[in-house]
Amino acid sequence: MSIRIHPIKAFNDNYIWTLINENNKQAIVIDPGQAQPVIDYLETHGLELTSIWTTHHHHDHIGGVAELQESYPMTHLVAHSEHGVDEDQTIKDGSTVSAWGCSAQVWDVSGHTASHMAYILDIDGQKHCFCGDTLFSAGCGRVFTGTIEQLHDSFKRLNELPDETLLYPAHEYTASNLRFGLSIEPDNEAMQQALAQAEAQTAQGAPTLPVTLEHERAINVFLRTQEPSVIAGVKSKVTIDDDNSLTVFAALRELKNNF
Repeated sequence: MSIRIHPIKAFNDNYIWTLINENNKQAIVIDPGQAQPVIDYLETHGLELTSIWTTHHHHDHIGGVAELQESYPMTHLVAHSEHGVDEDQTIKDGSTVSAWGCSAQVWDVSGHTASHMAYILDIDGQKHCFCGDTLFSAGCGRVFTGTIEQLHDSFKRLNELPDETLLYPAHEYTASNLRFGLSIEPDNEAMQQALAQAEAQTAQGAPTLPVTLEHERAINVFLRTQEPSVIAGVKSKVTIDDDNSLTVFAALRELKNNF
């Protein structure tokens, strides 16, 4: 199976991750907040849209769905019942979605929003996790209609994936997240190197994504809540009641909100 994964840029910093089957020139898009960039890409490369997957209900993730359904009426829409779209396949935690015979497991990774889904696609034994706005490289989503407890649980769950899992967040926030991370862990060399690389890539207009889970464990403070250096960094900025992972995680999110 020859599936290529390509980011279509939308708005200022969104990525509409696109699965492309090179054999039959079909495509699946994830979280199309805008239709026109998708239509332009599909037409330029002679691709037929066959499916849309959504992770959550925010407009910058579903805003292009209806127009794409009109332009490609055979498109199969996969979404949770609370994503605010007219889905063909209703998903929830534990559902399975197919991409040309490859299987994707659906996980509930709520926190940024309630009913936030991730798709864990297995292609020839390599896992690809489309995590929407739950996990960003070096960061996490802001809490809106979910809870900080849900977001913390979602991070714990994602952290159980294999080291080599590729993560595909929906926004280019890497450099700004790393700057925040370095305000907590200023001596983290992996973070320093990642920031220099991210700034160089962003300056060239190149995506910093996807990233491996192994990489994220080294540079994402929200996955590092039990590291003494992270706990010390949080305590240097705010008083916390204990060193529990959730307490540190919640303090980090609050600090990031005001960074």
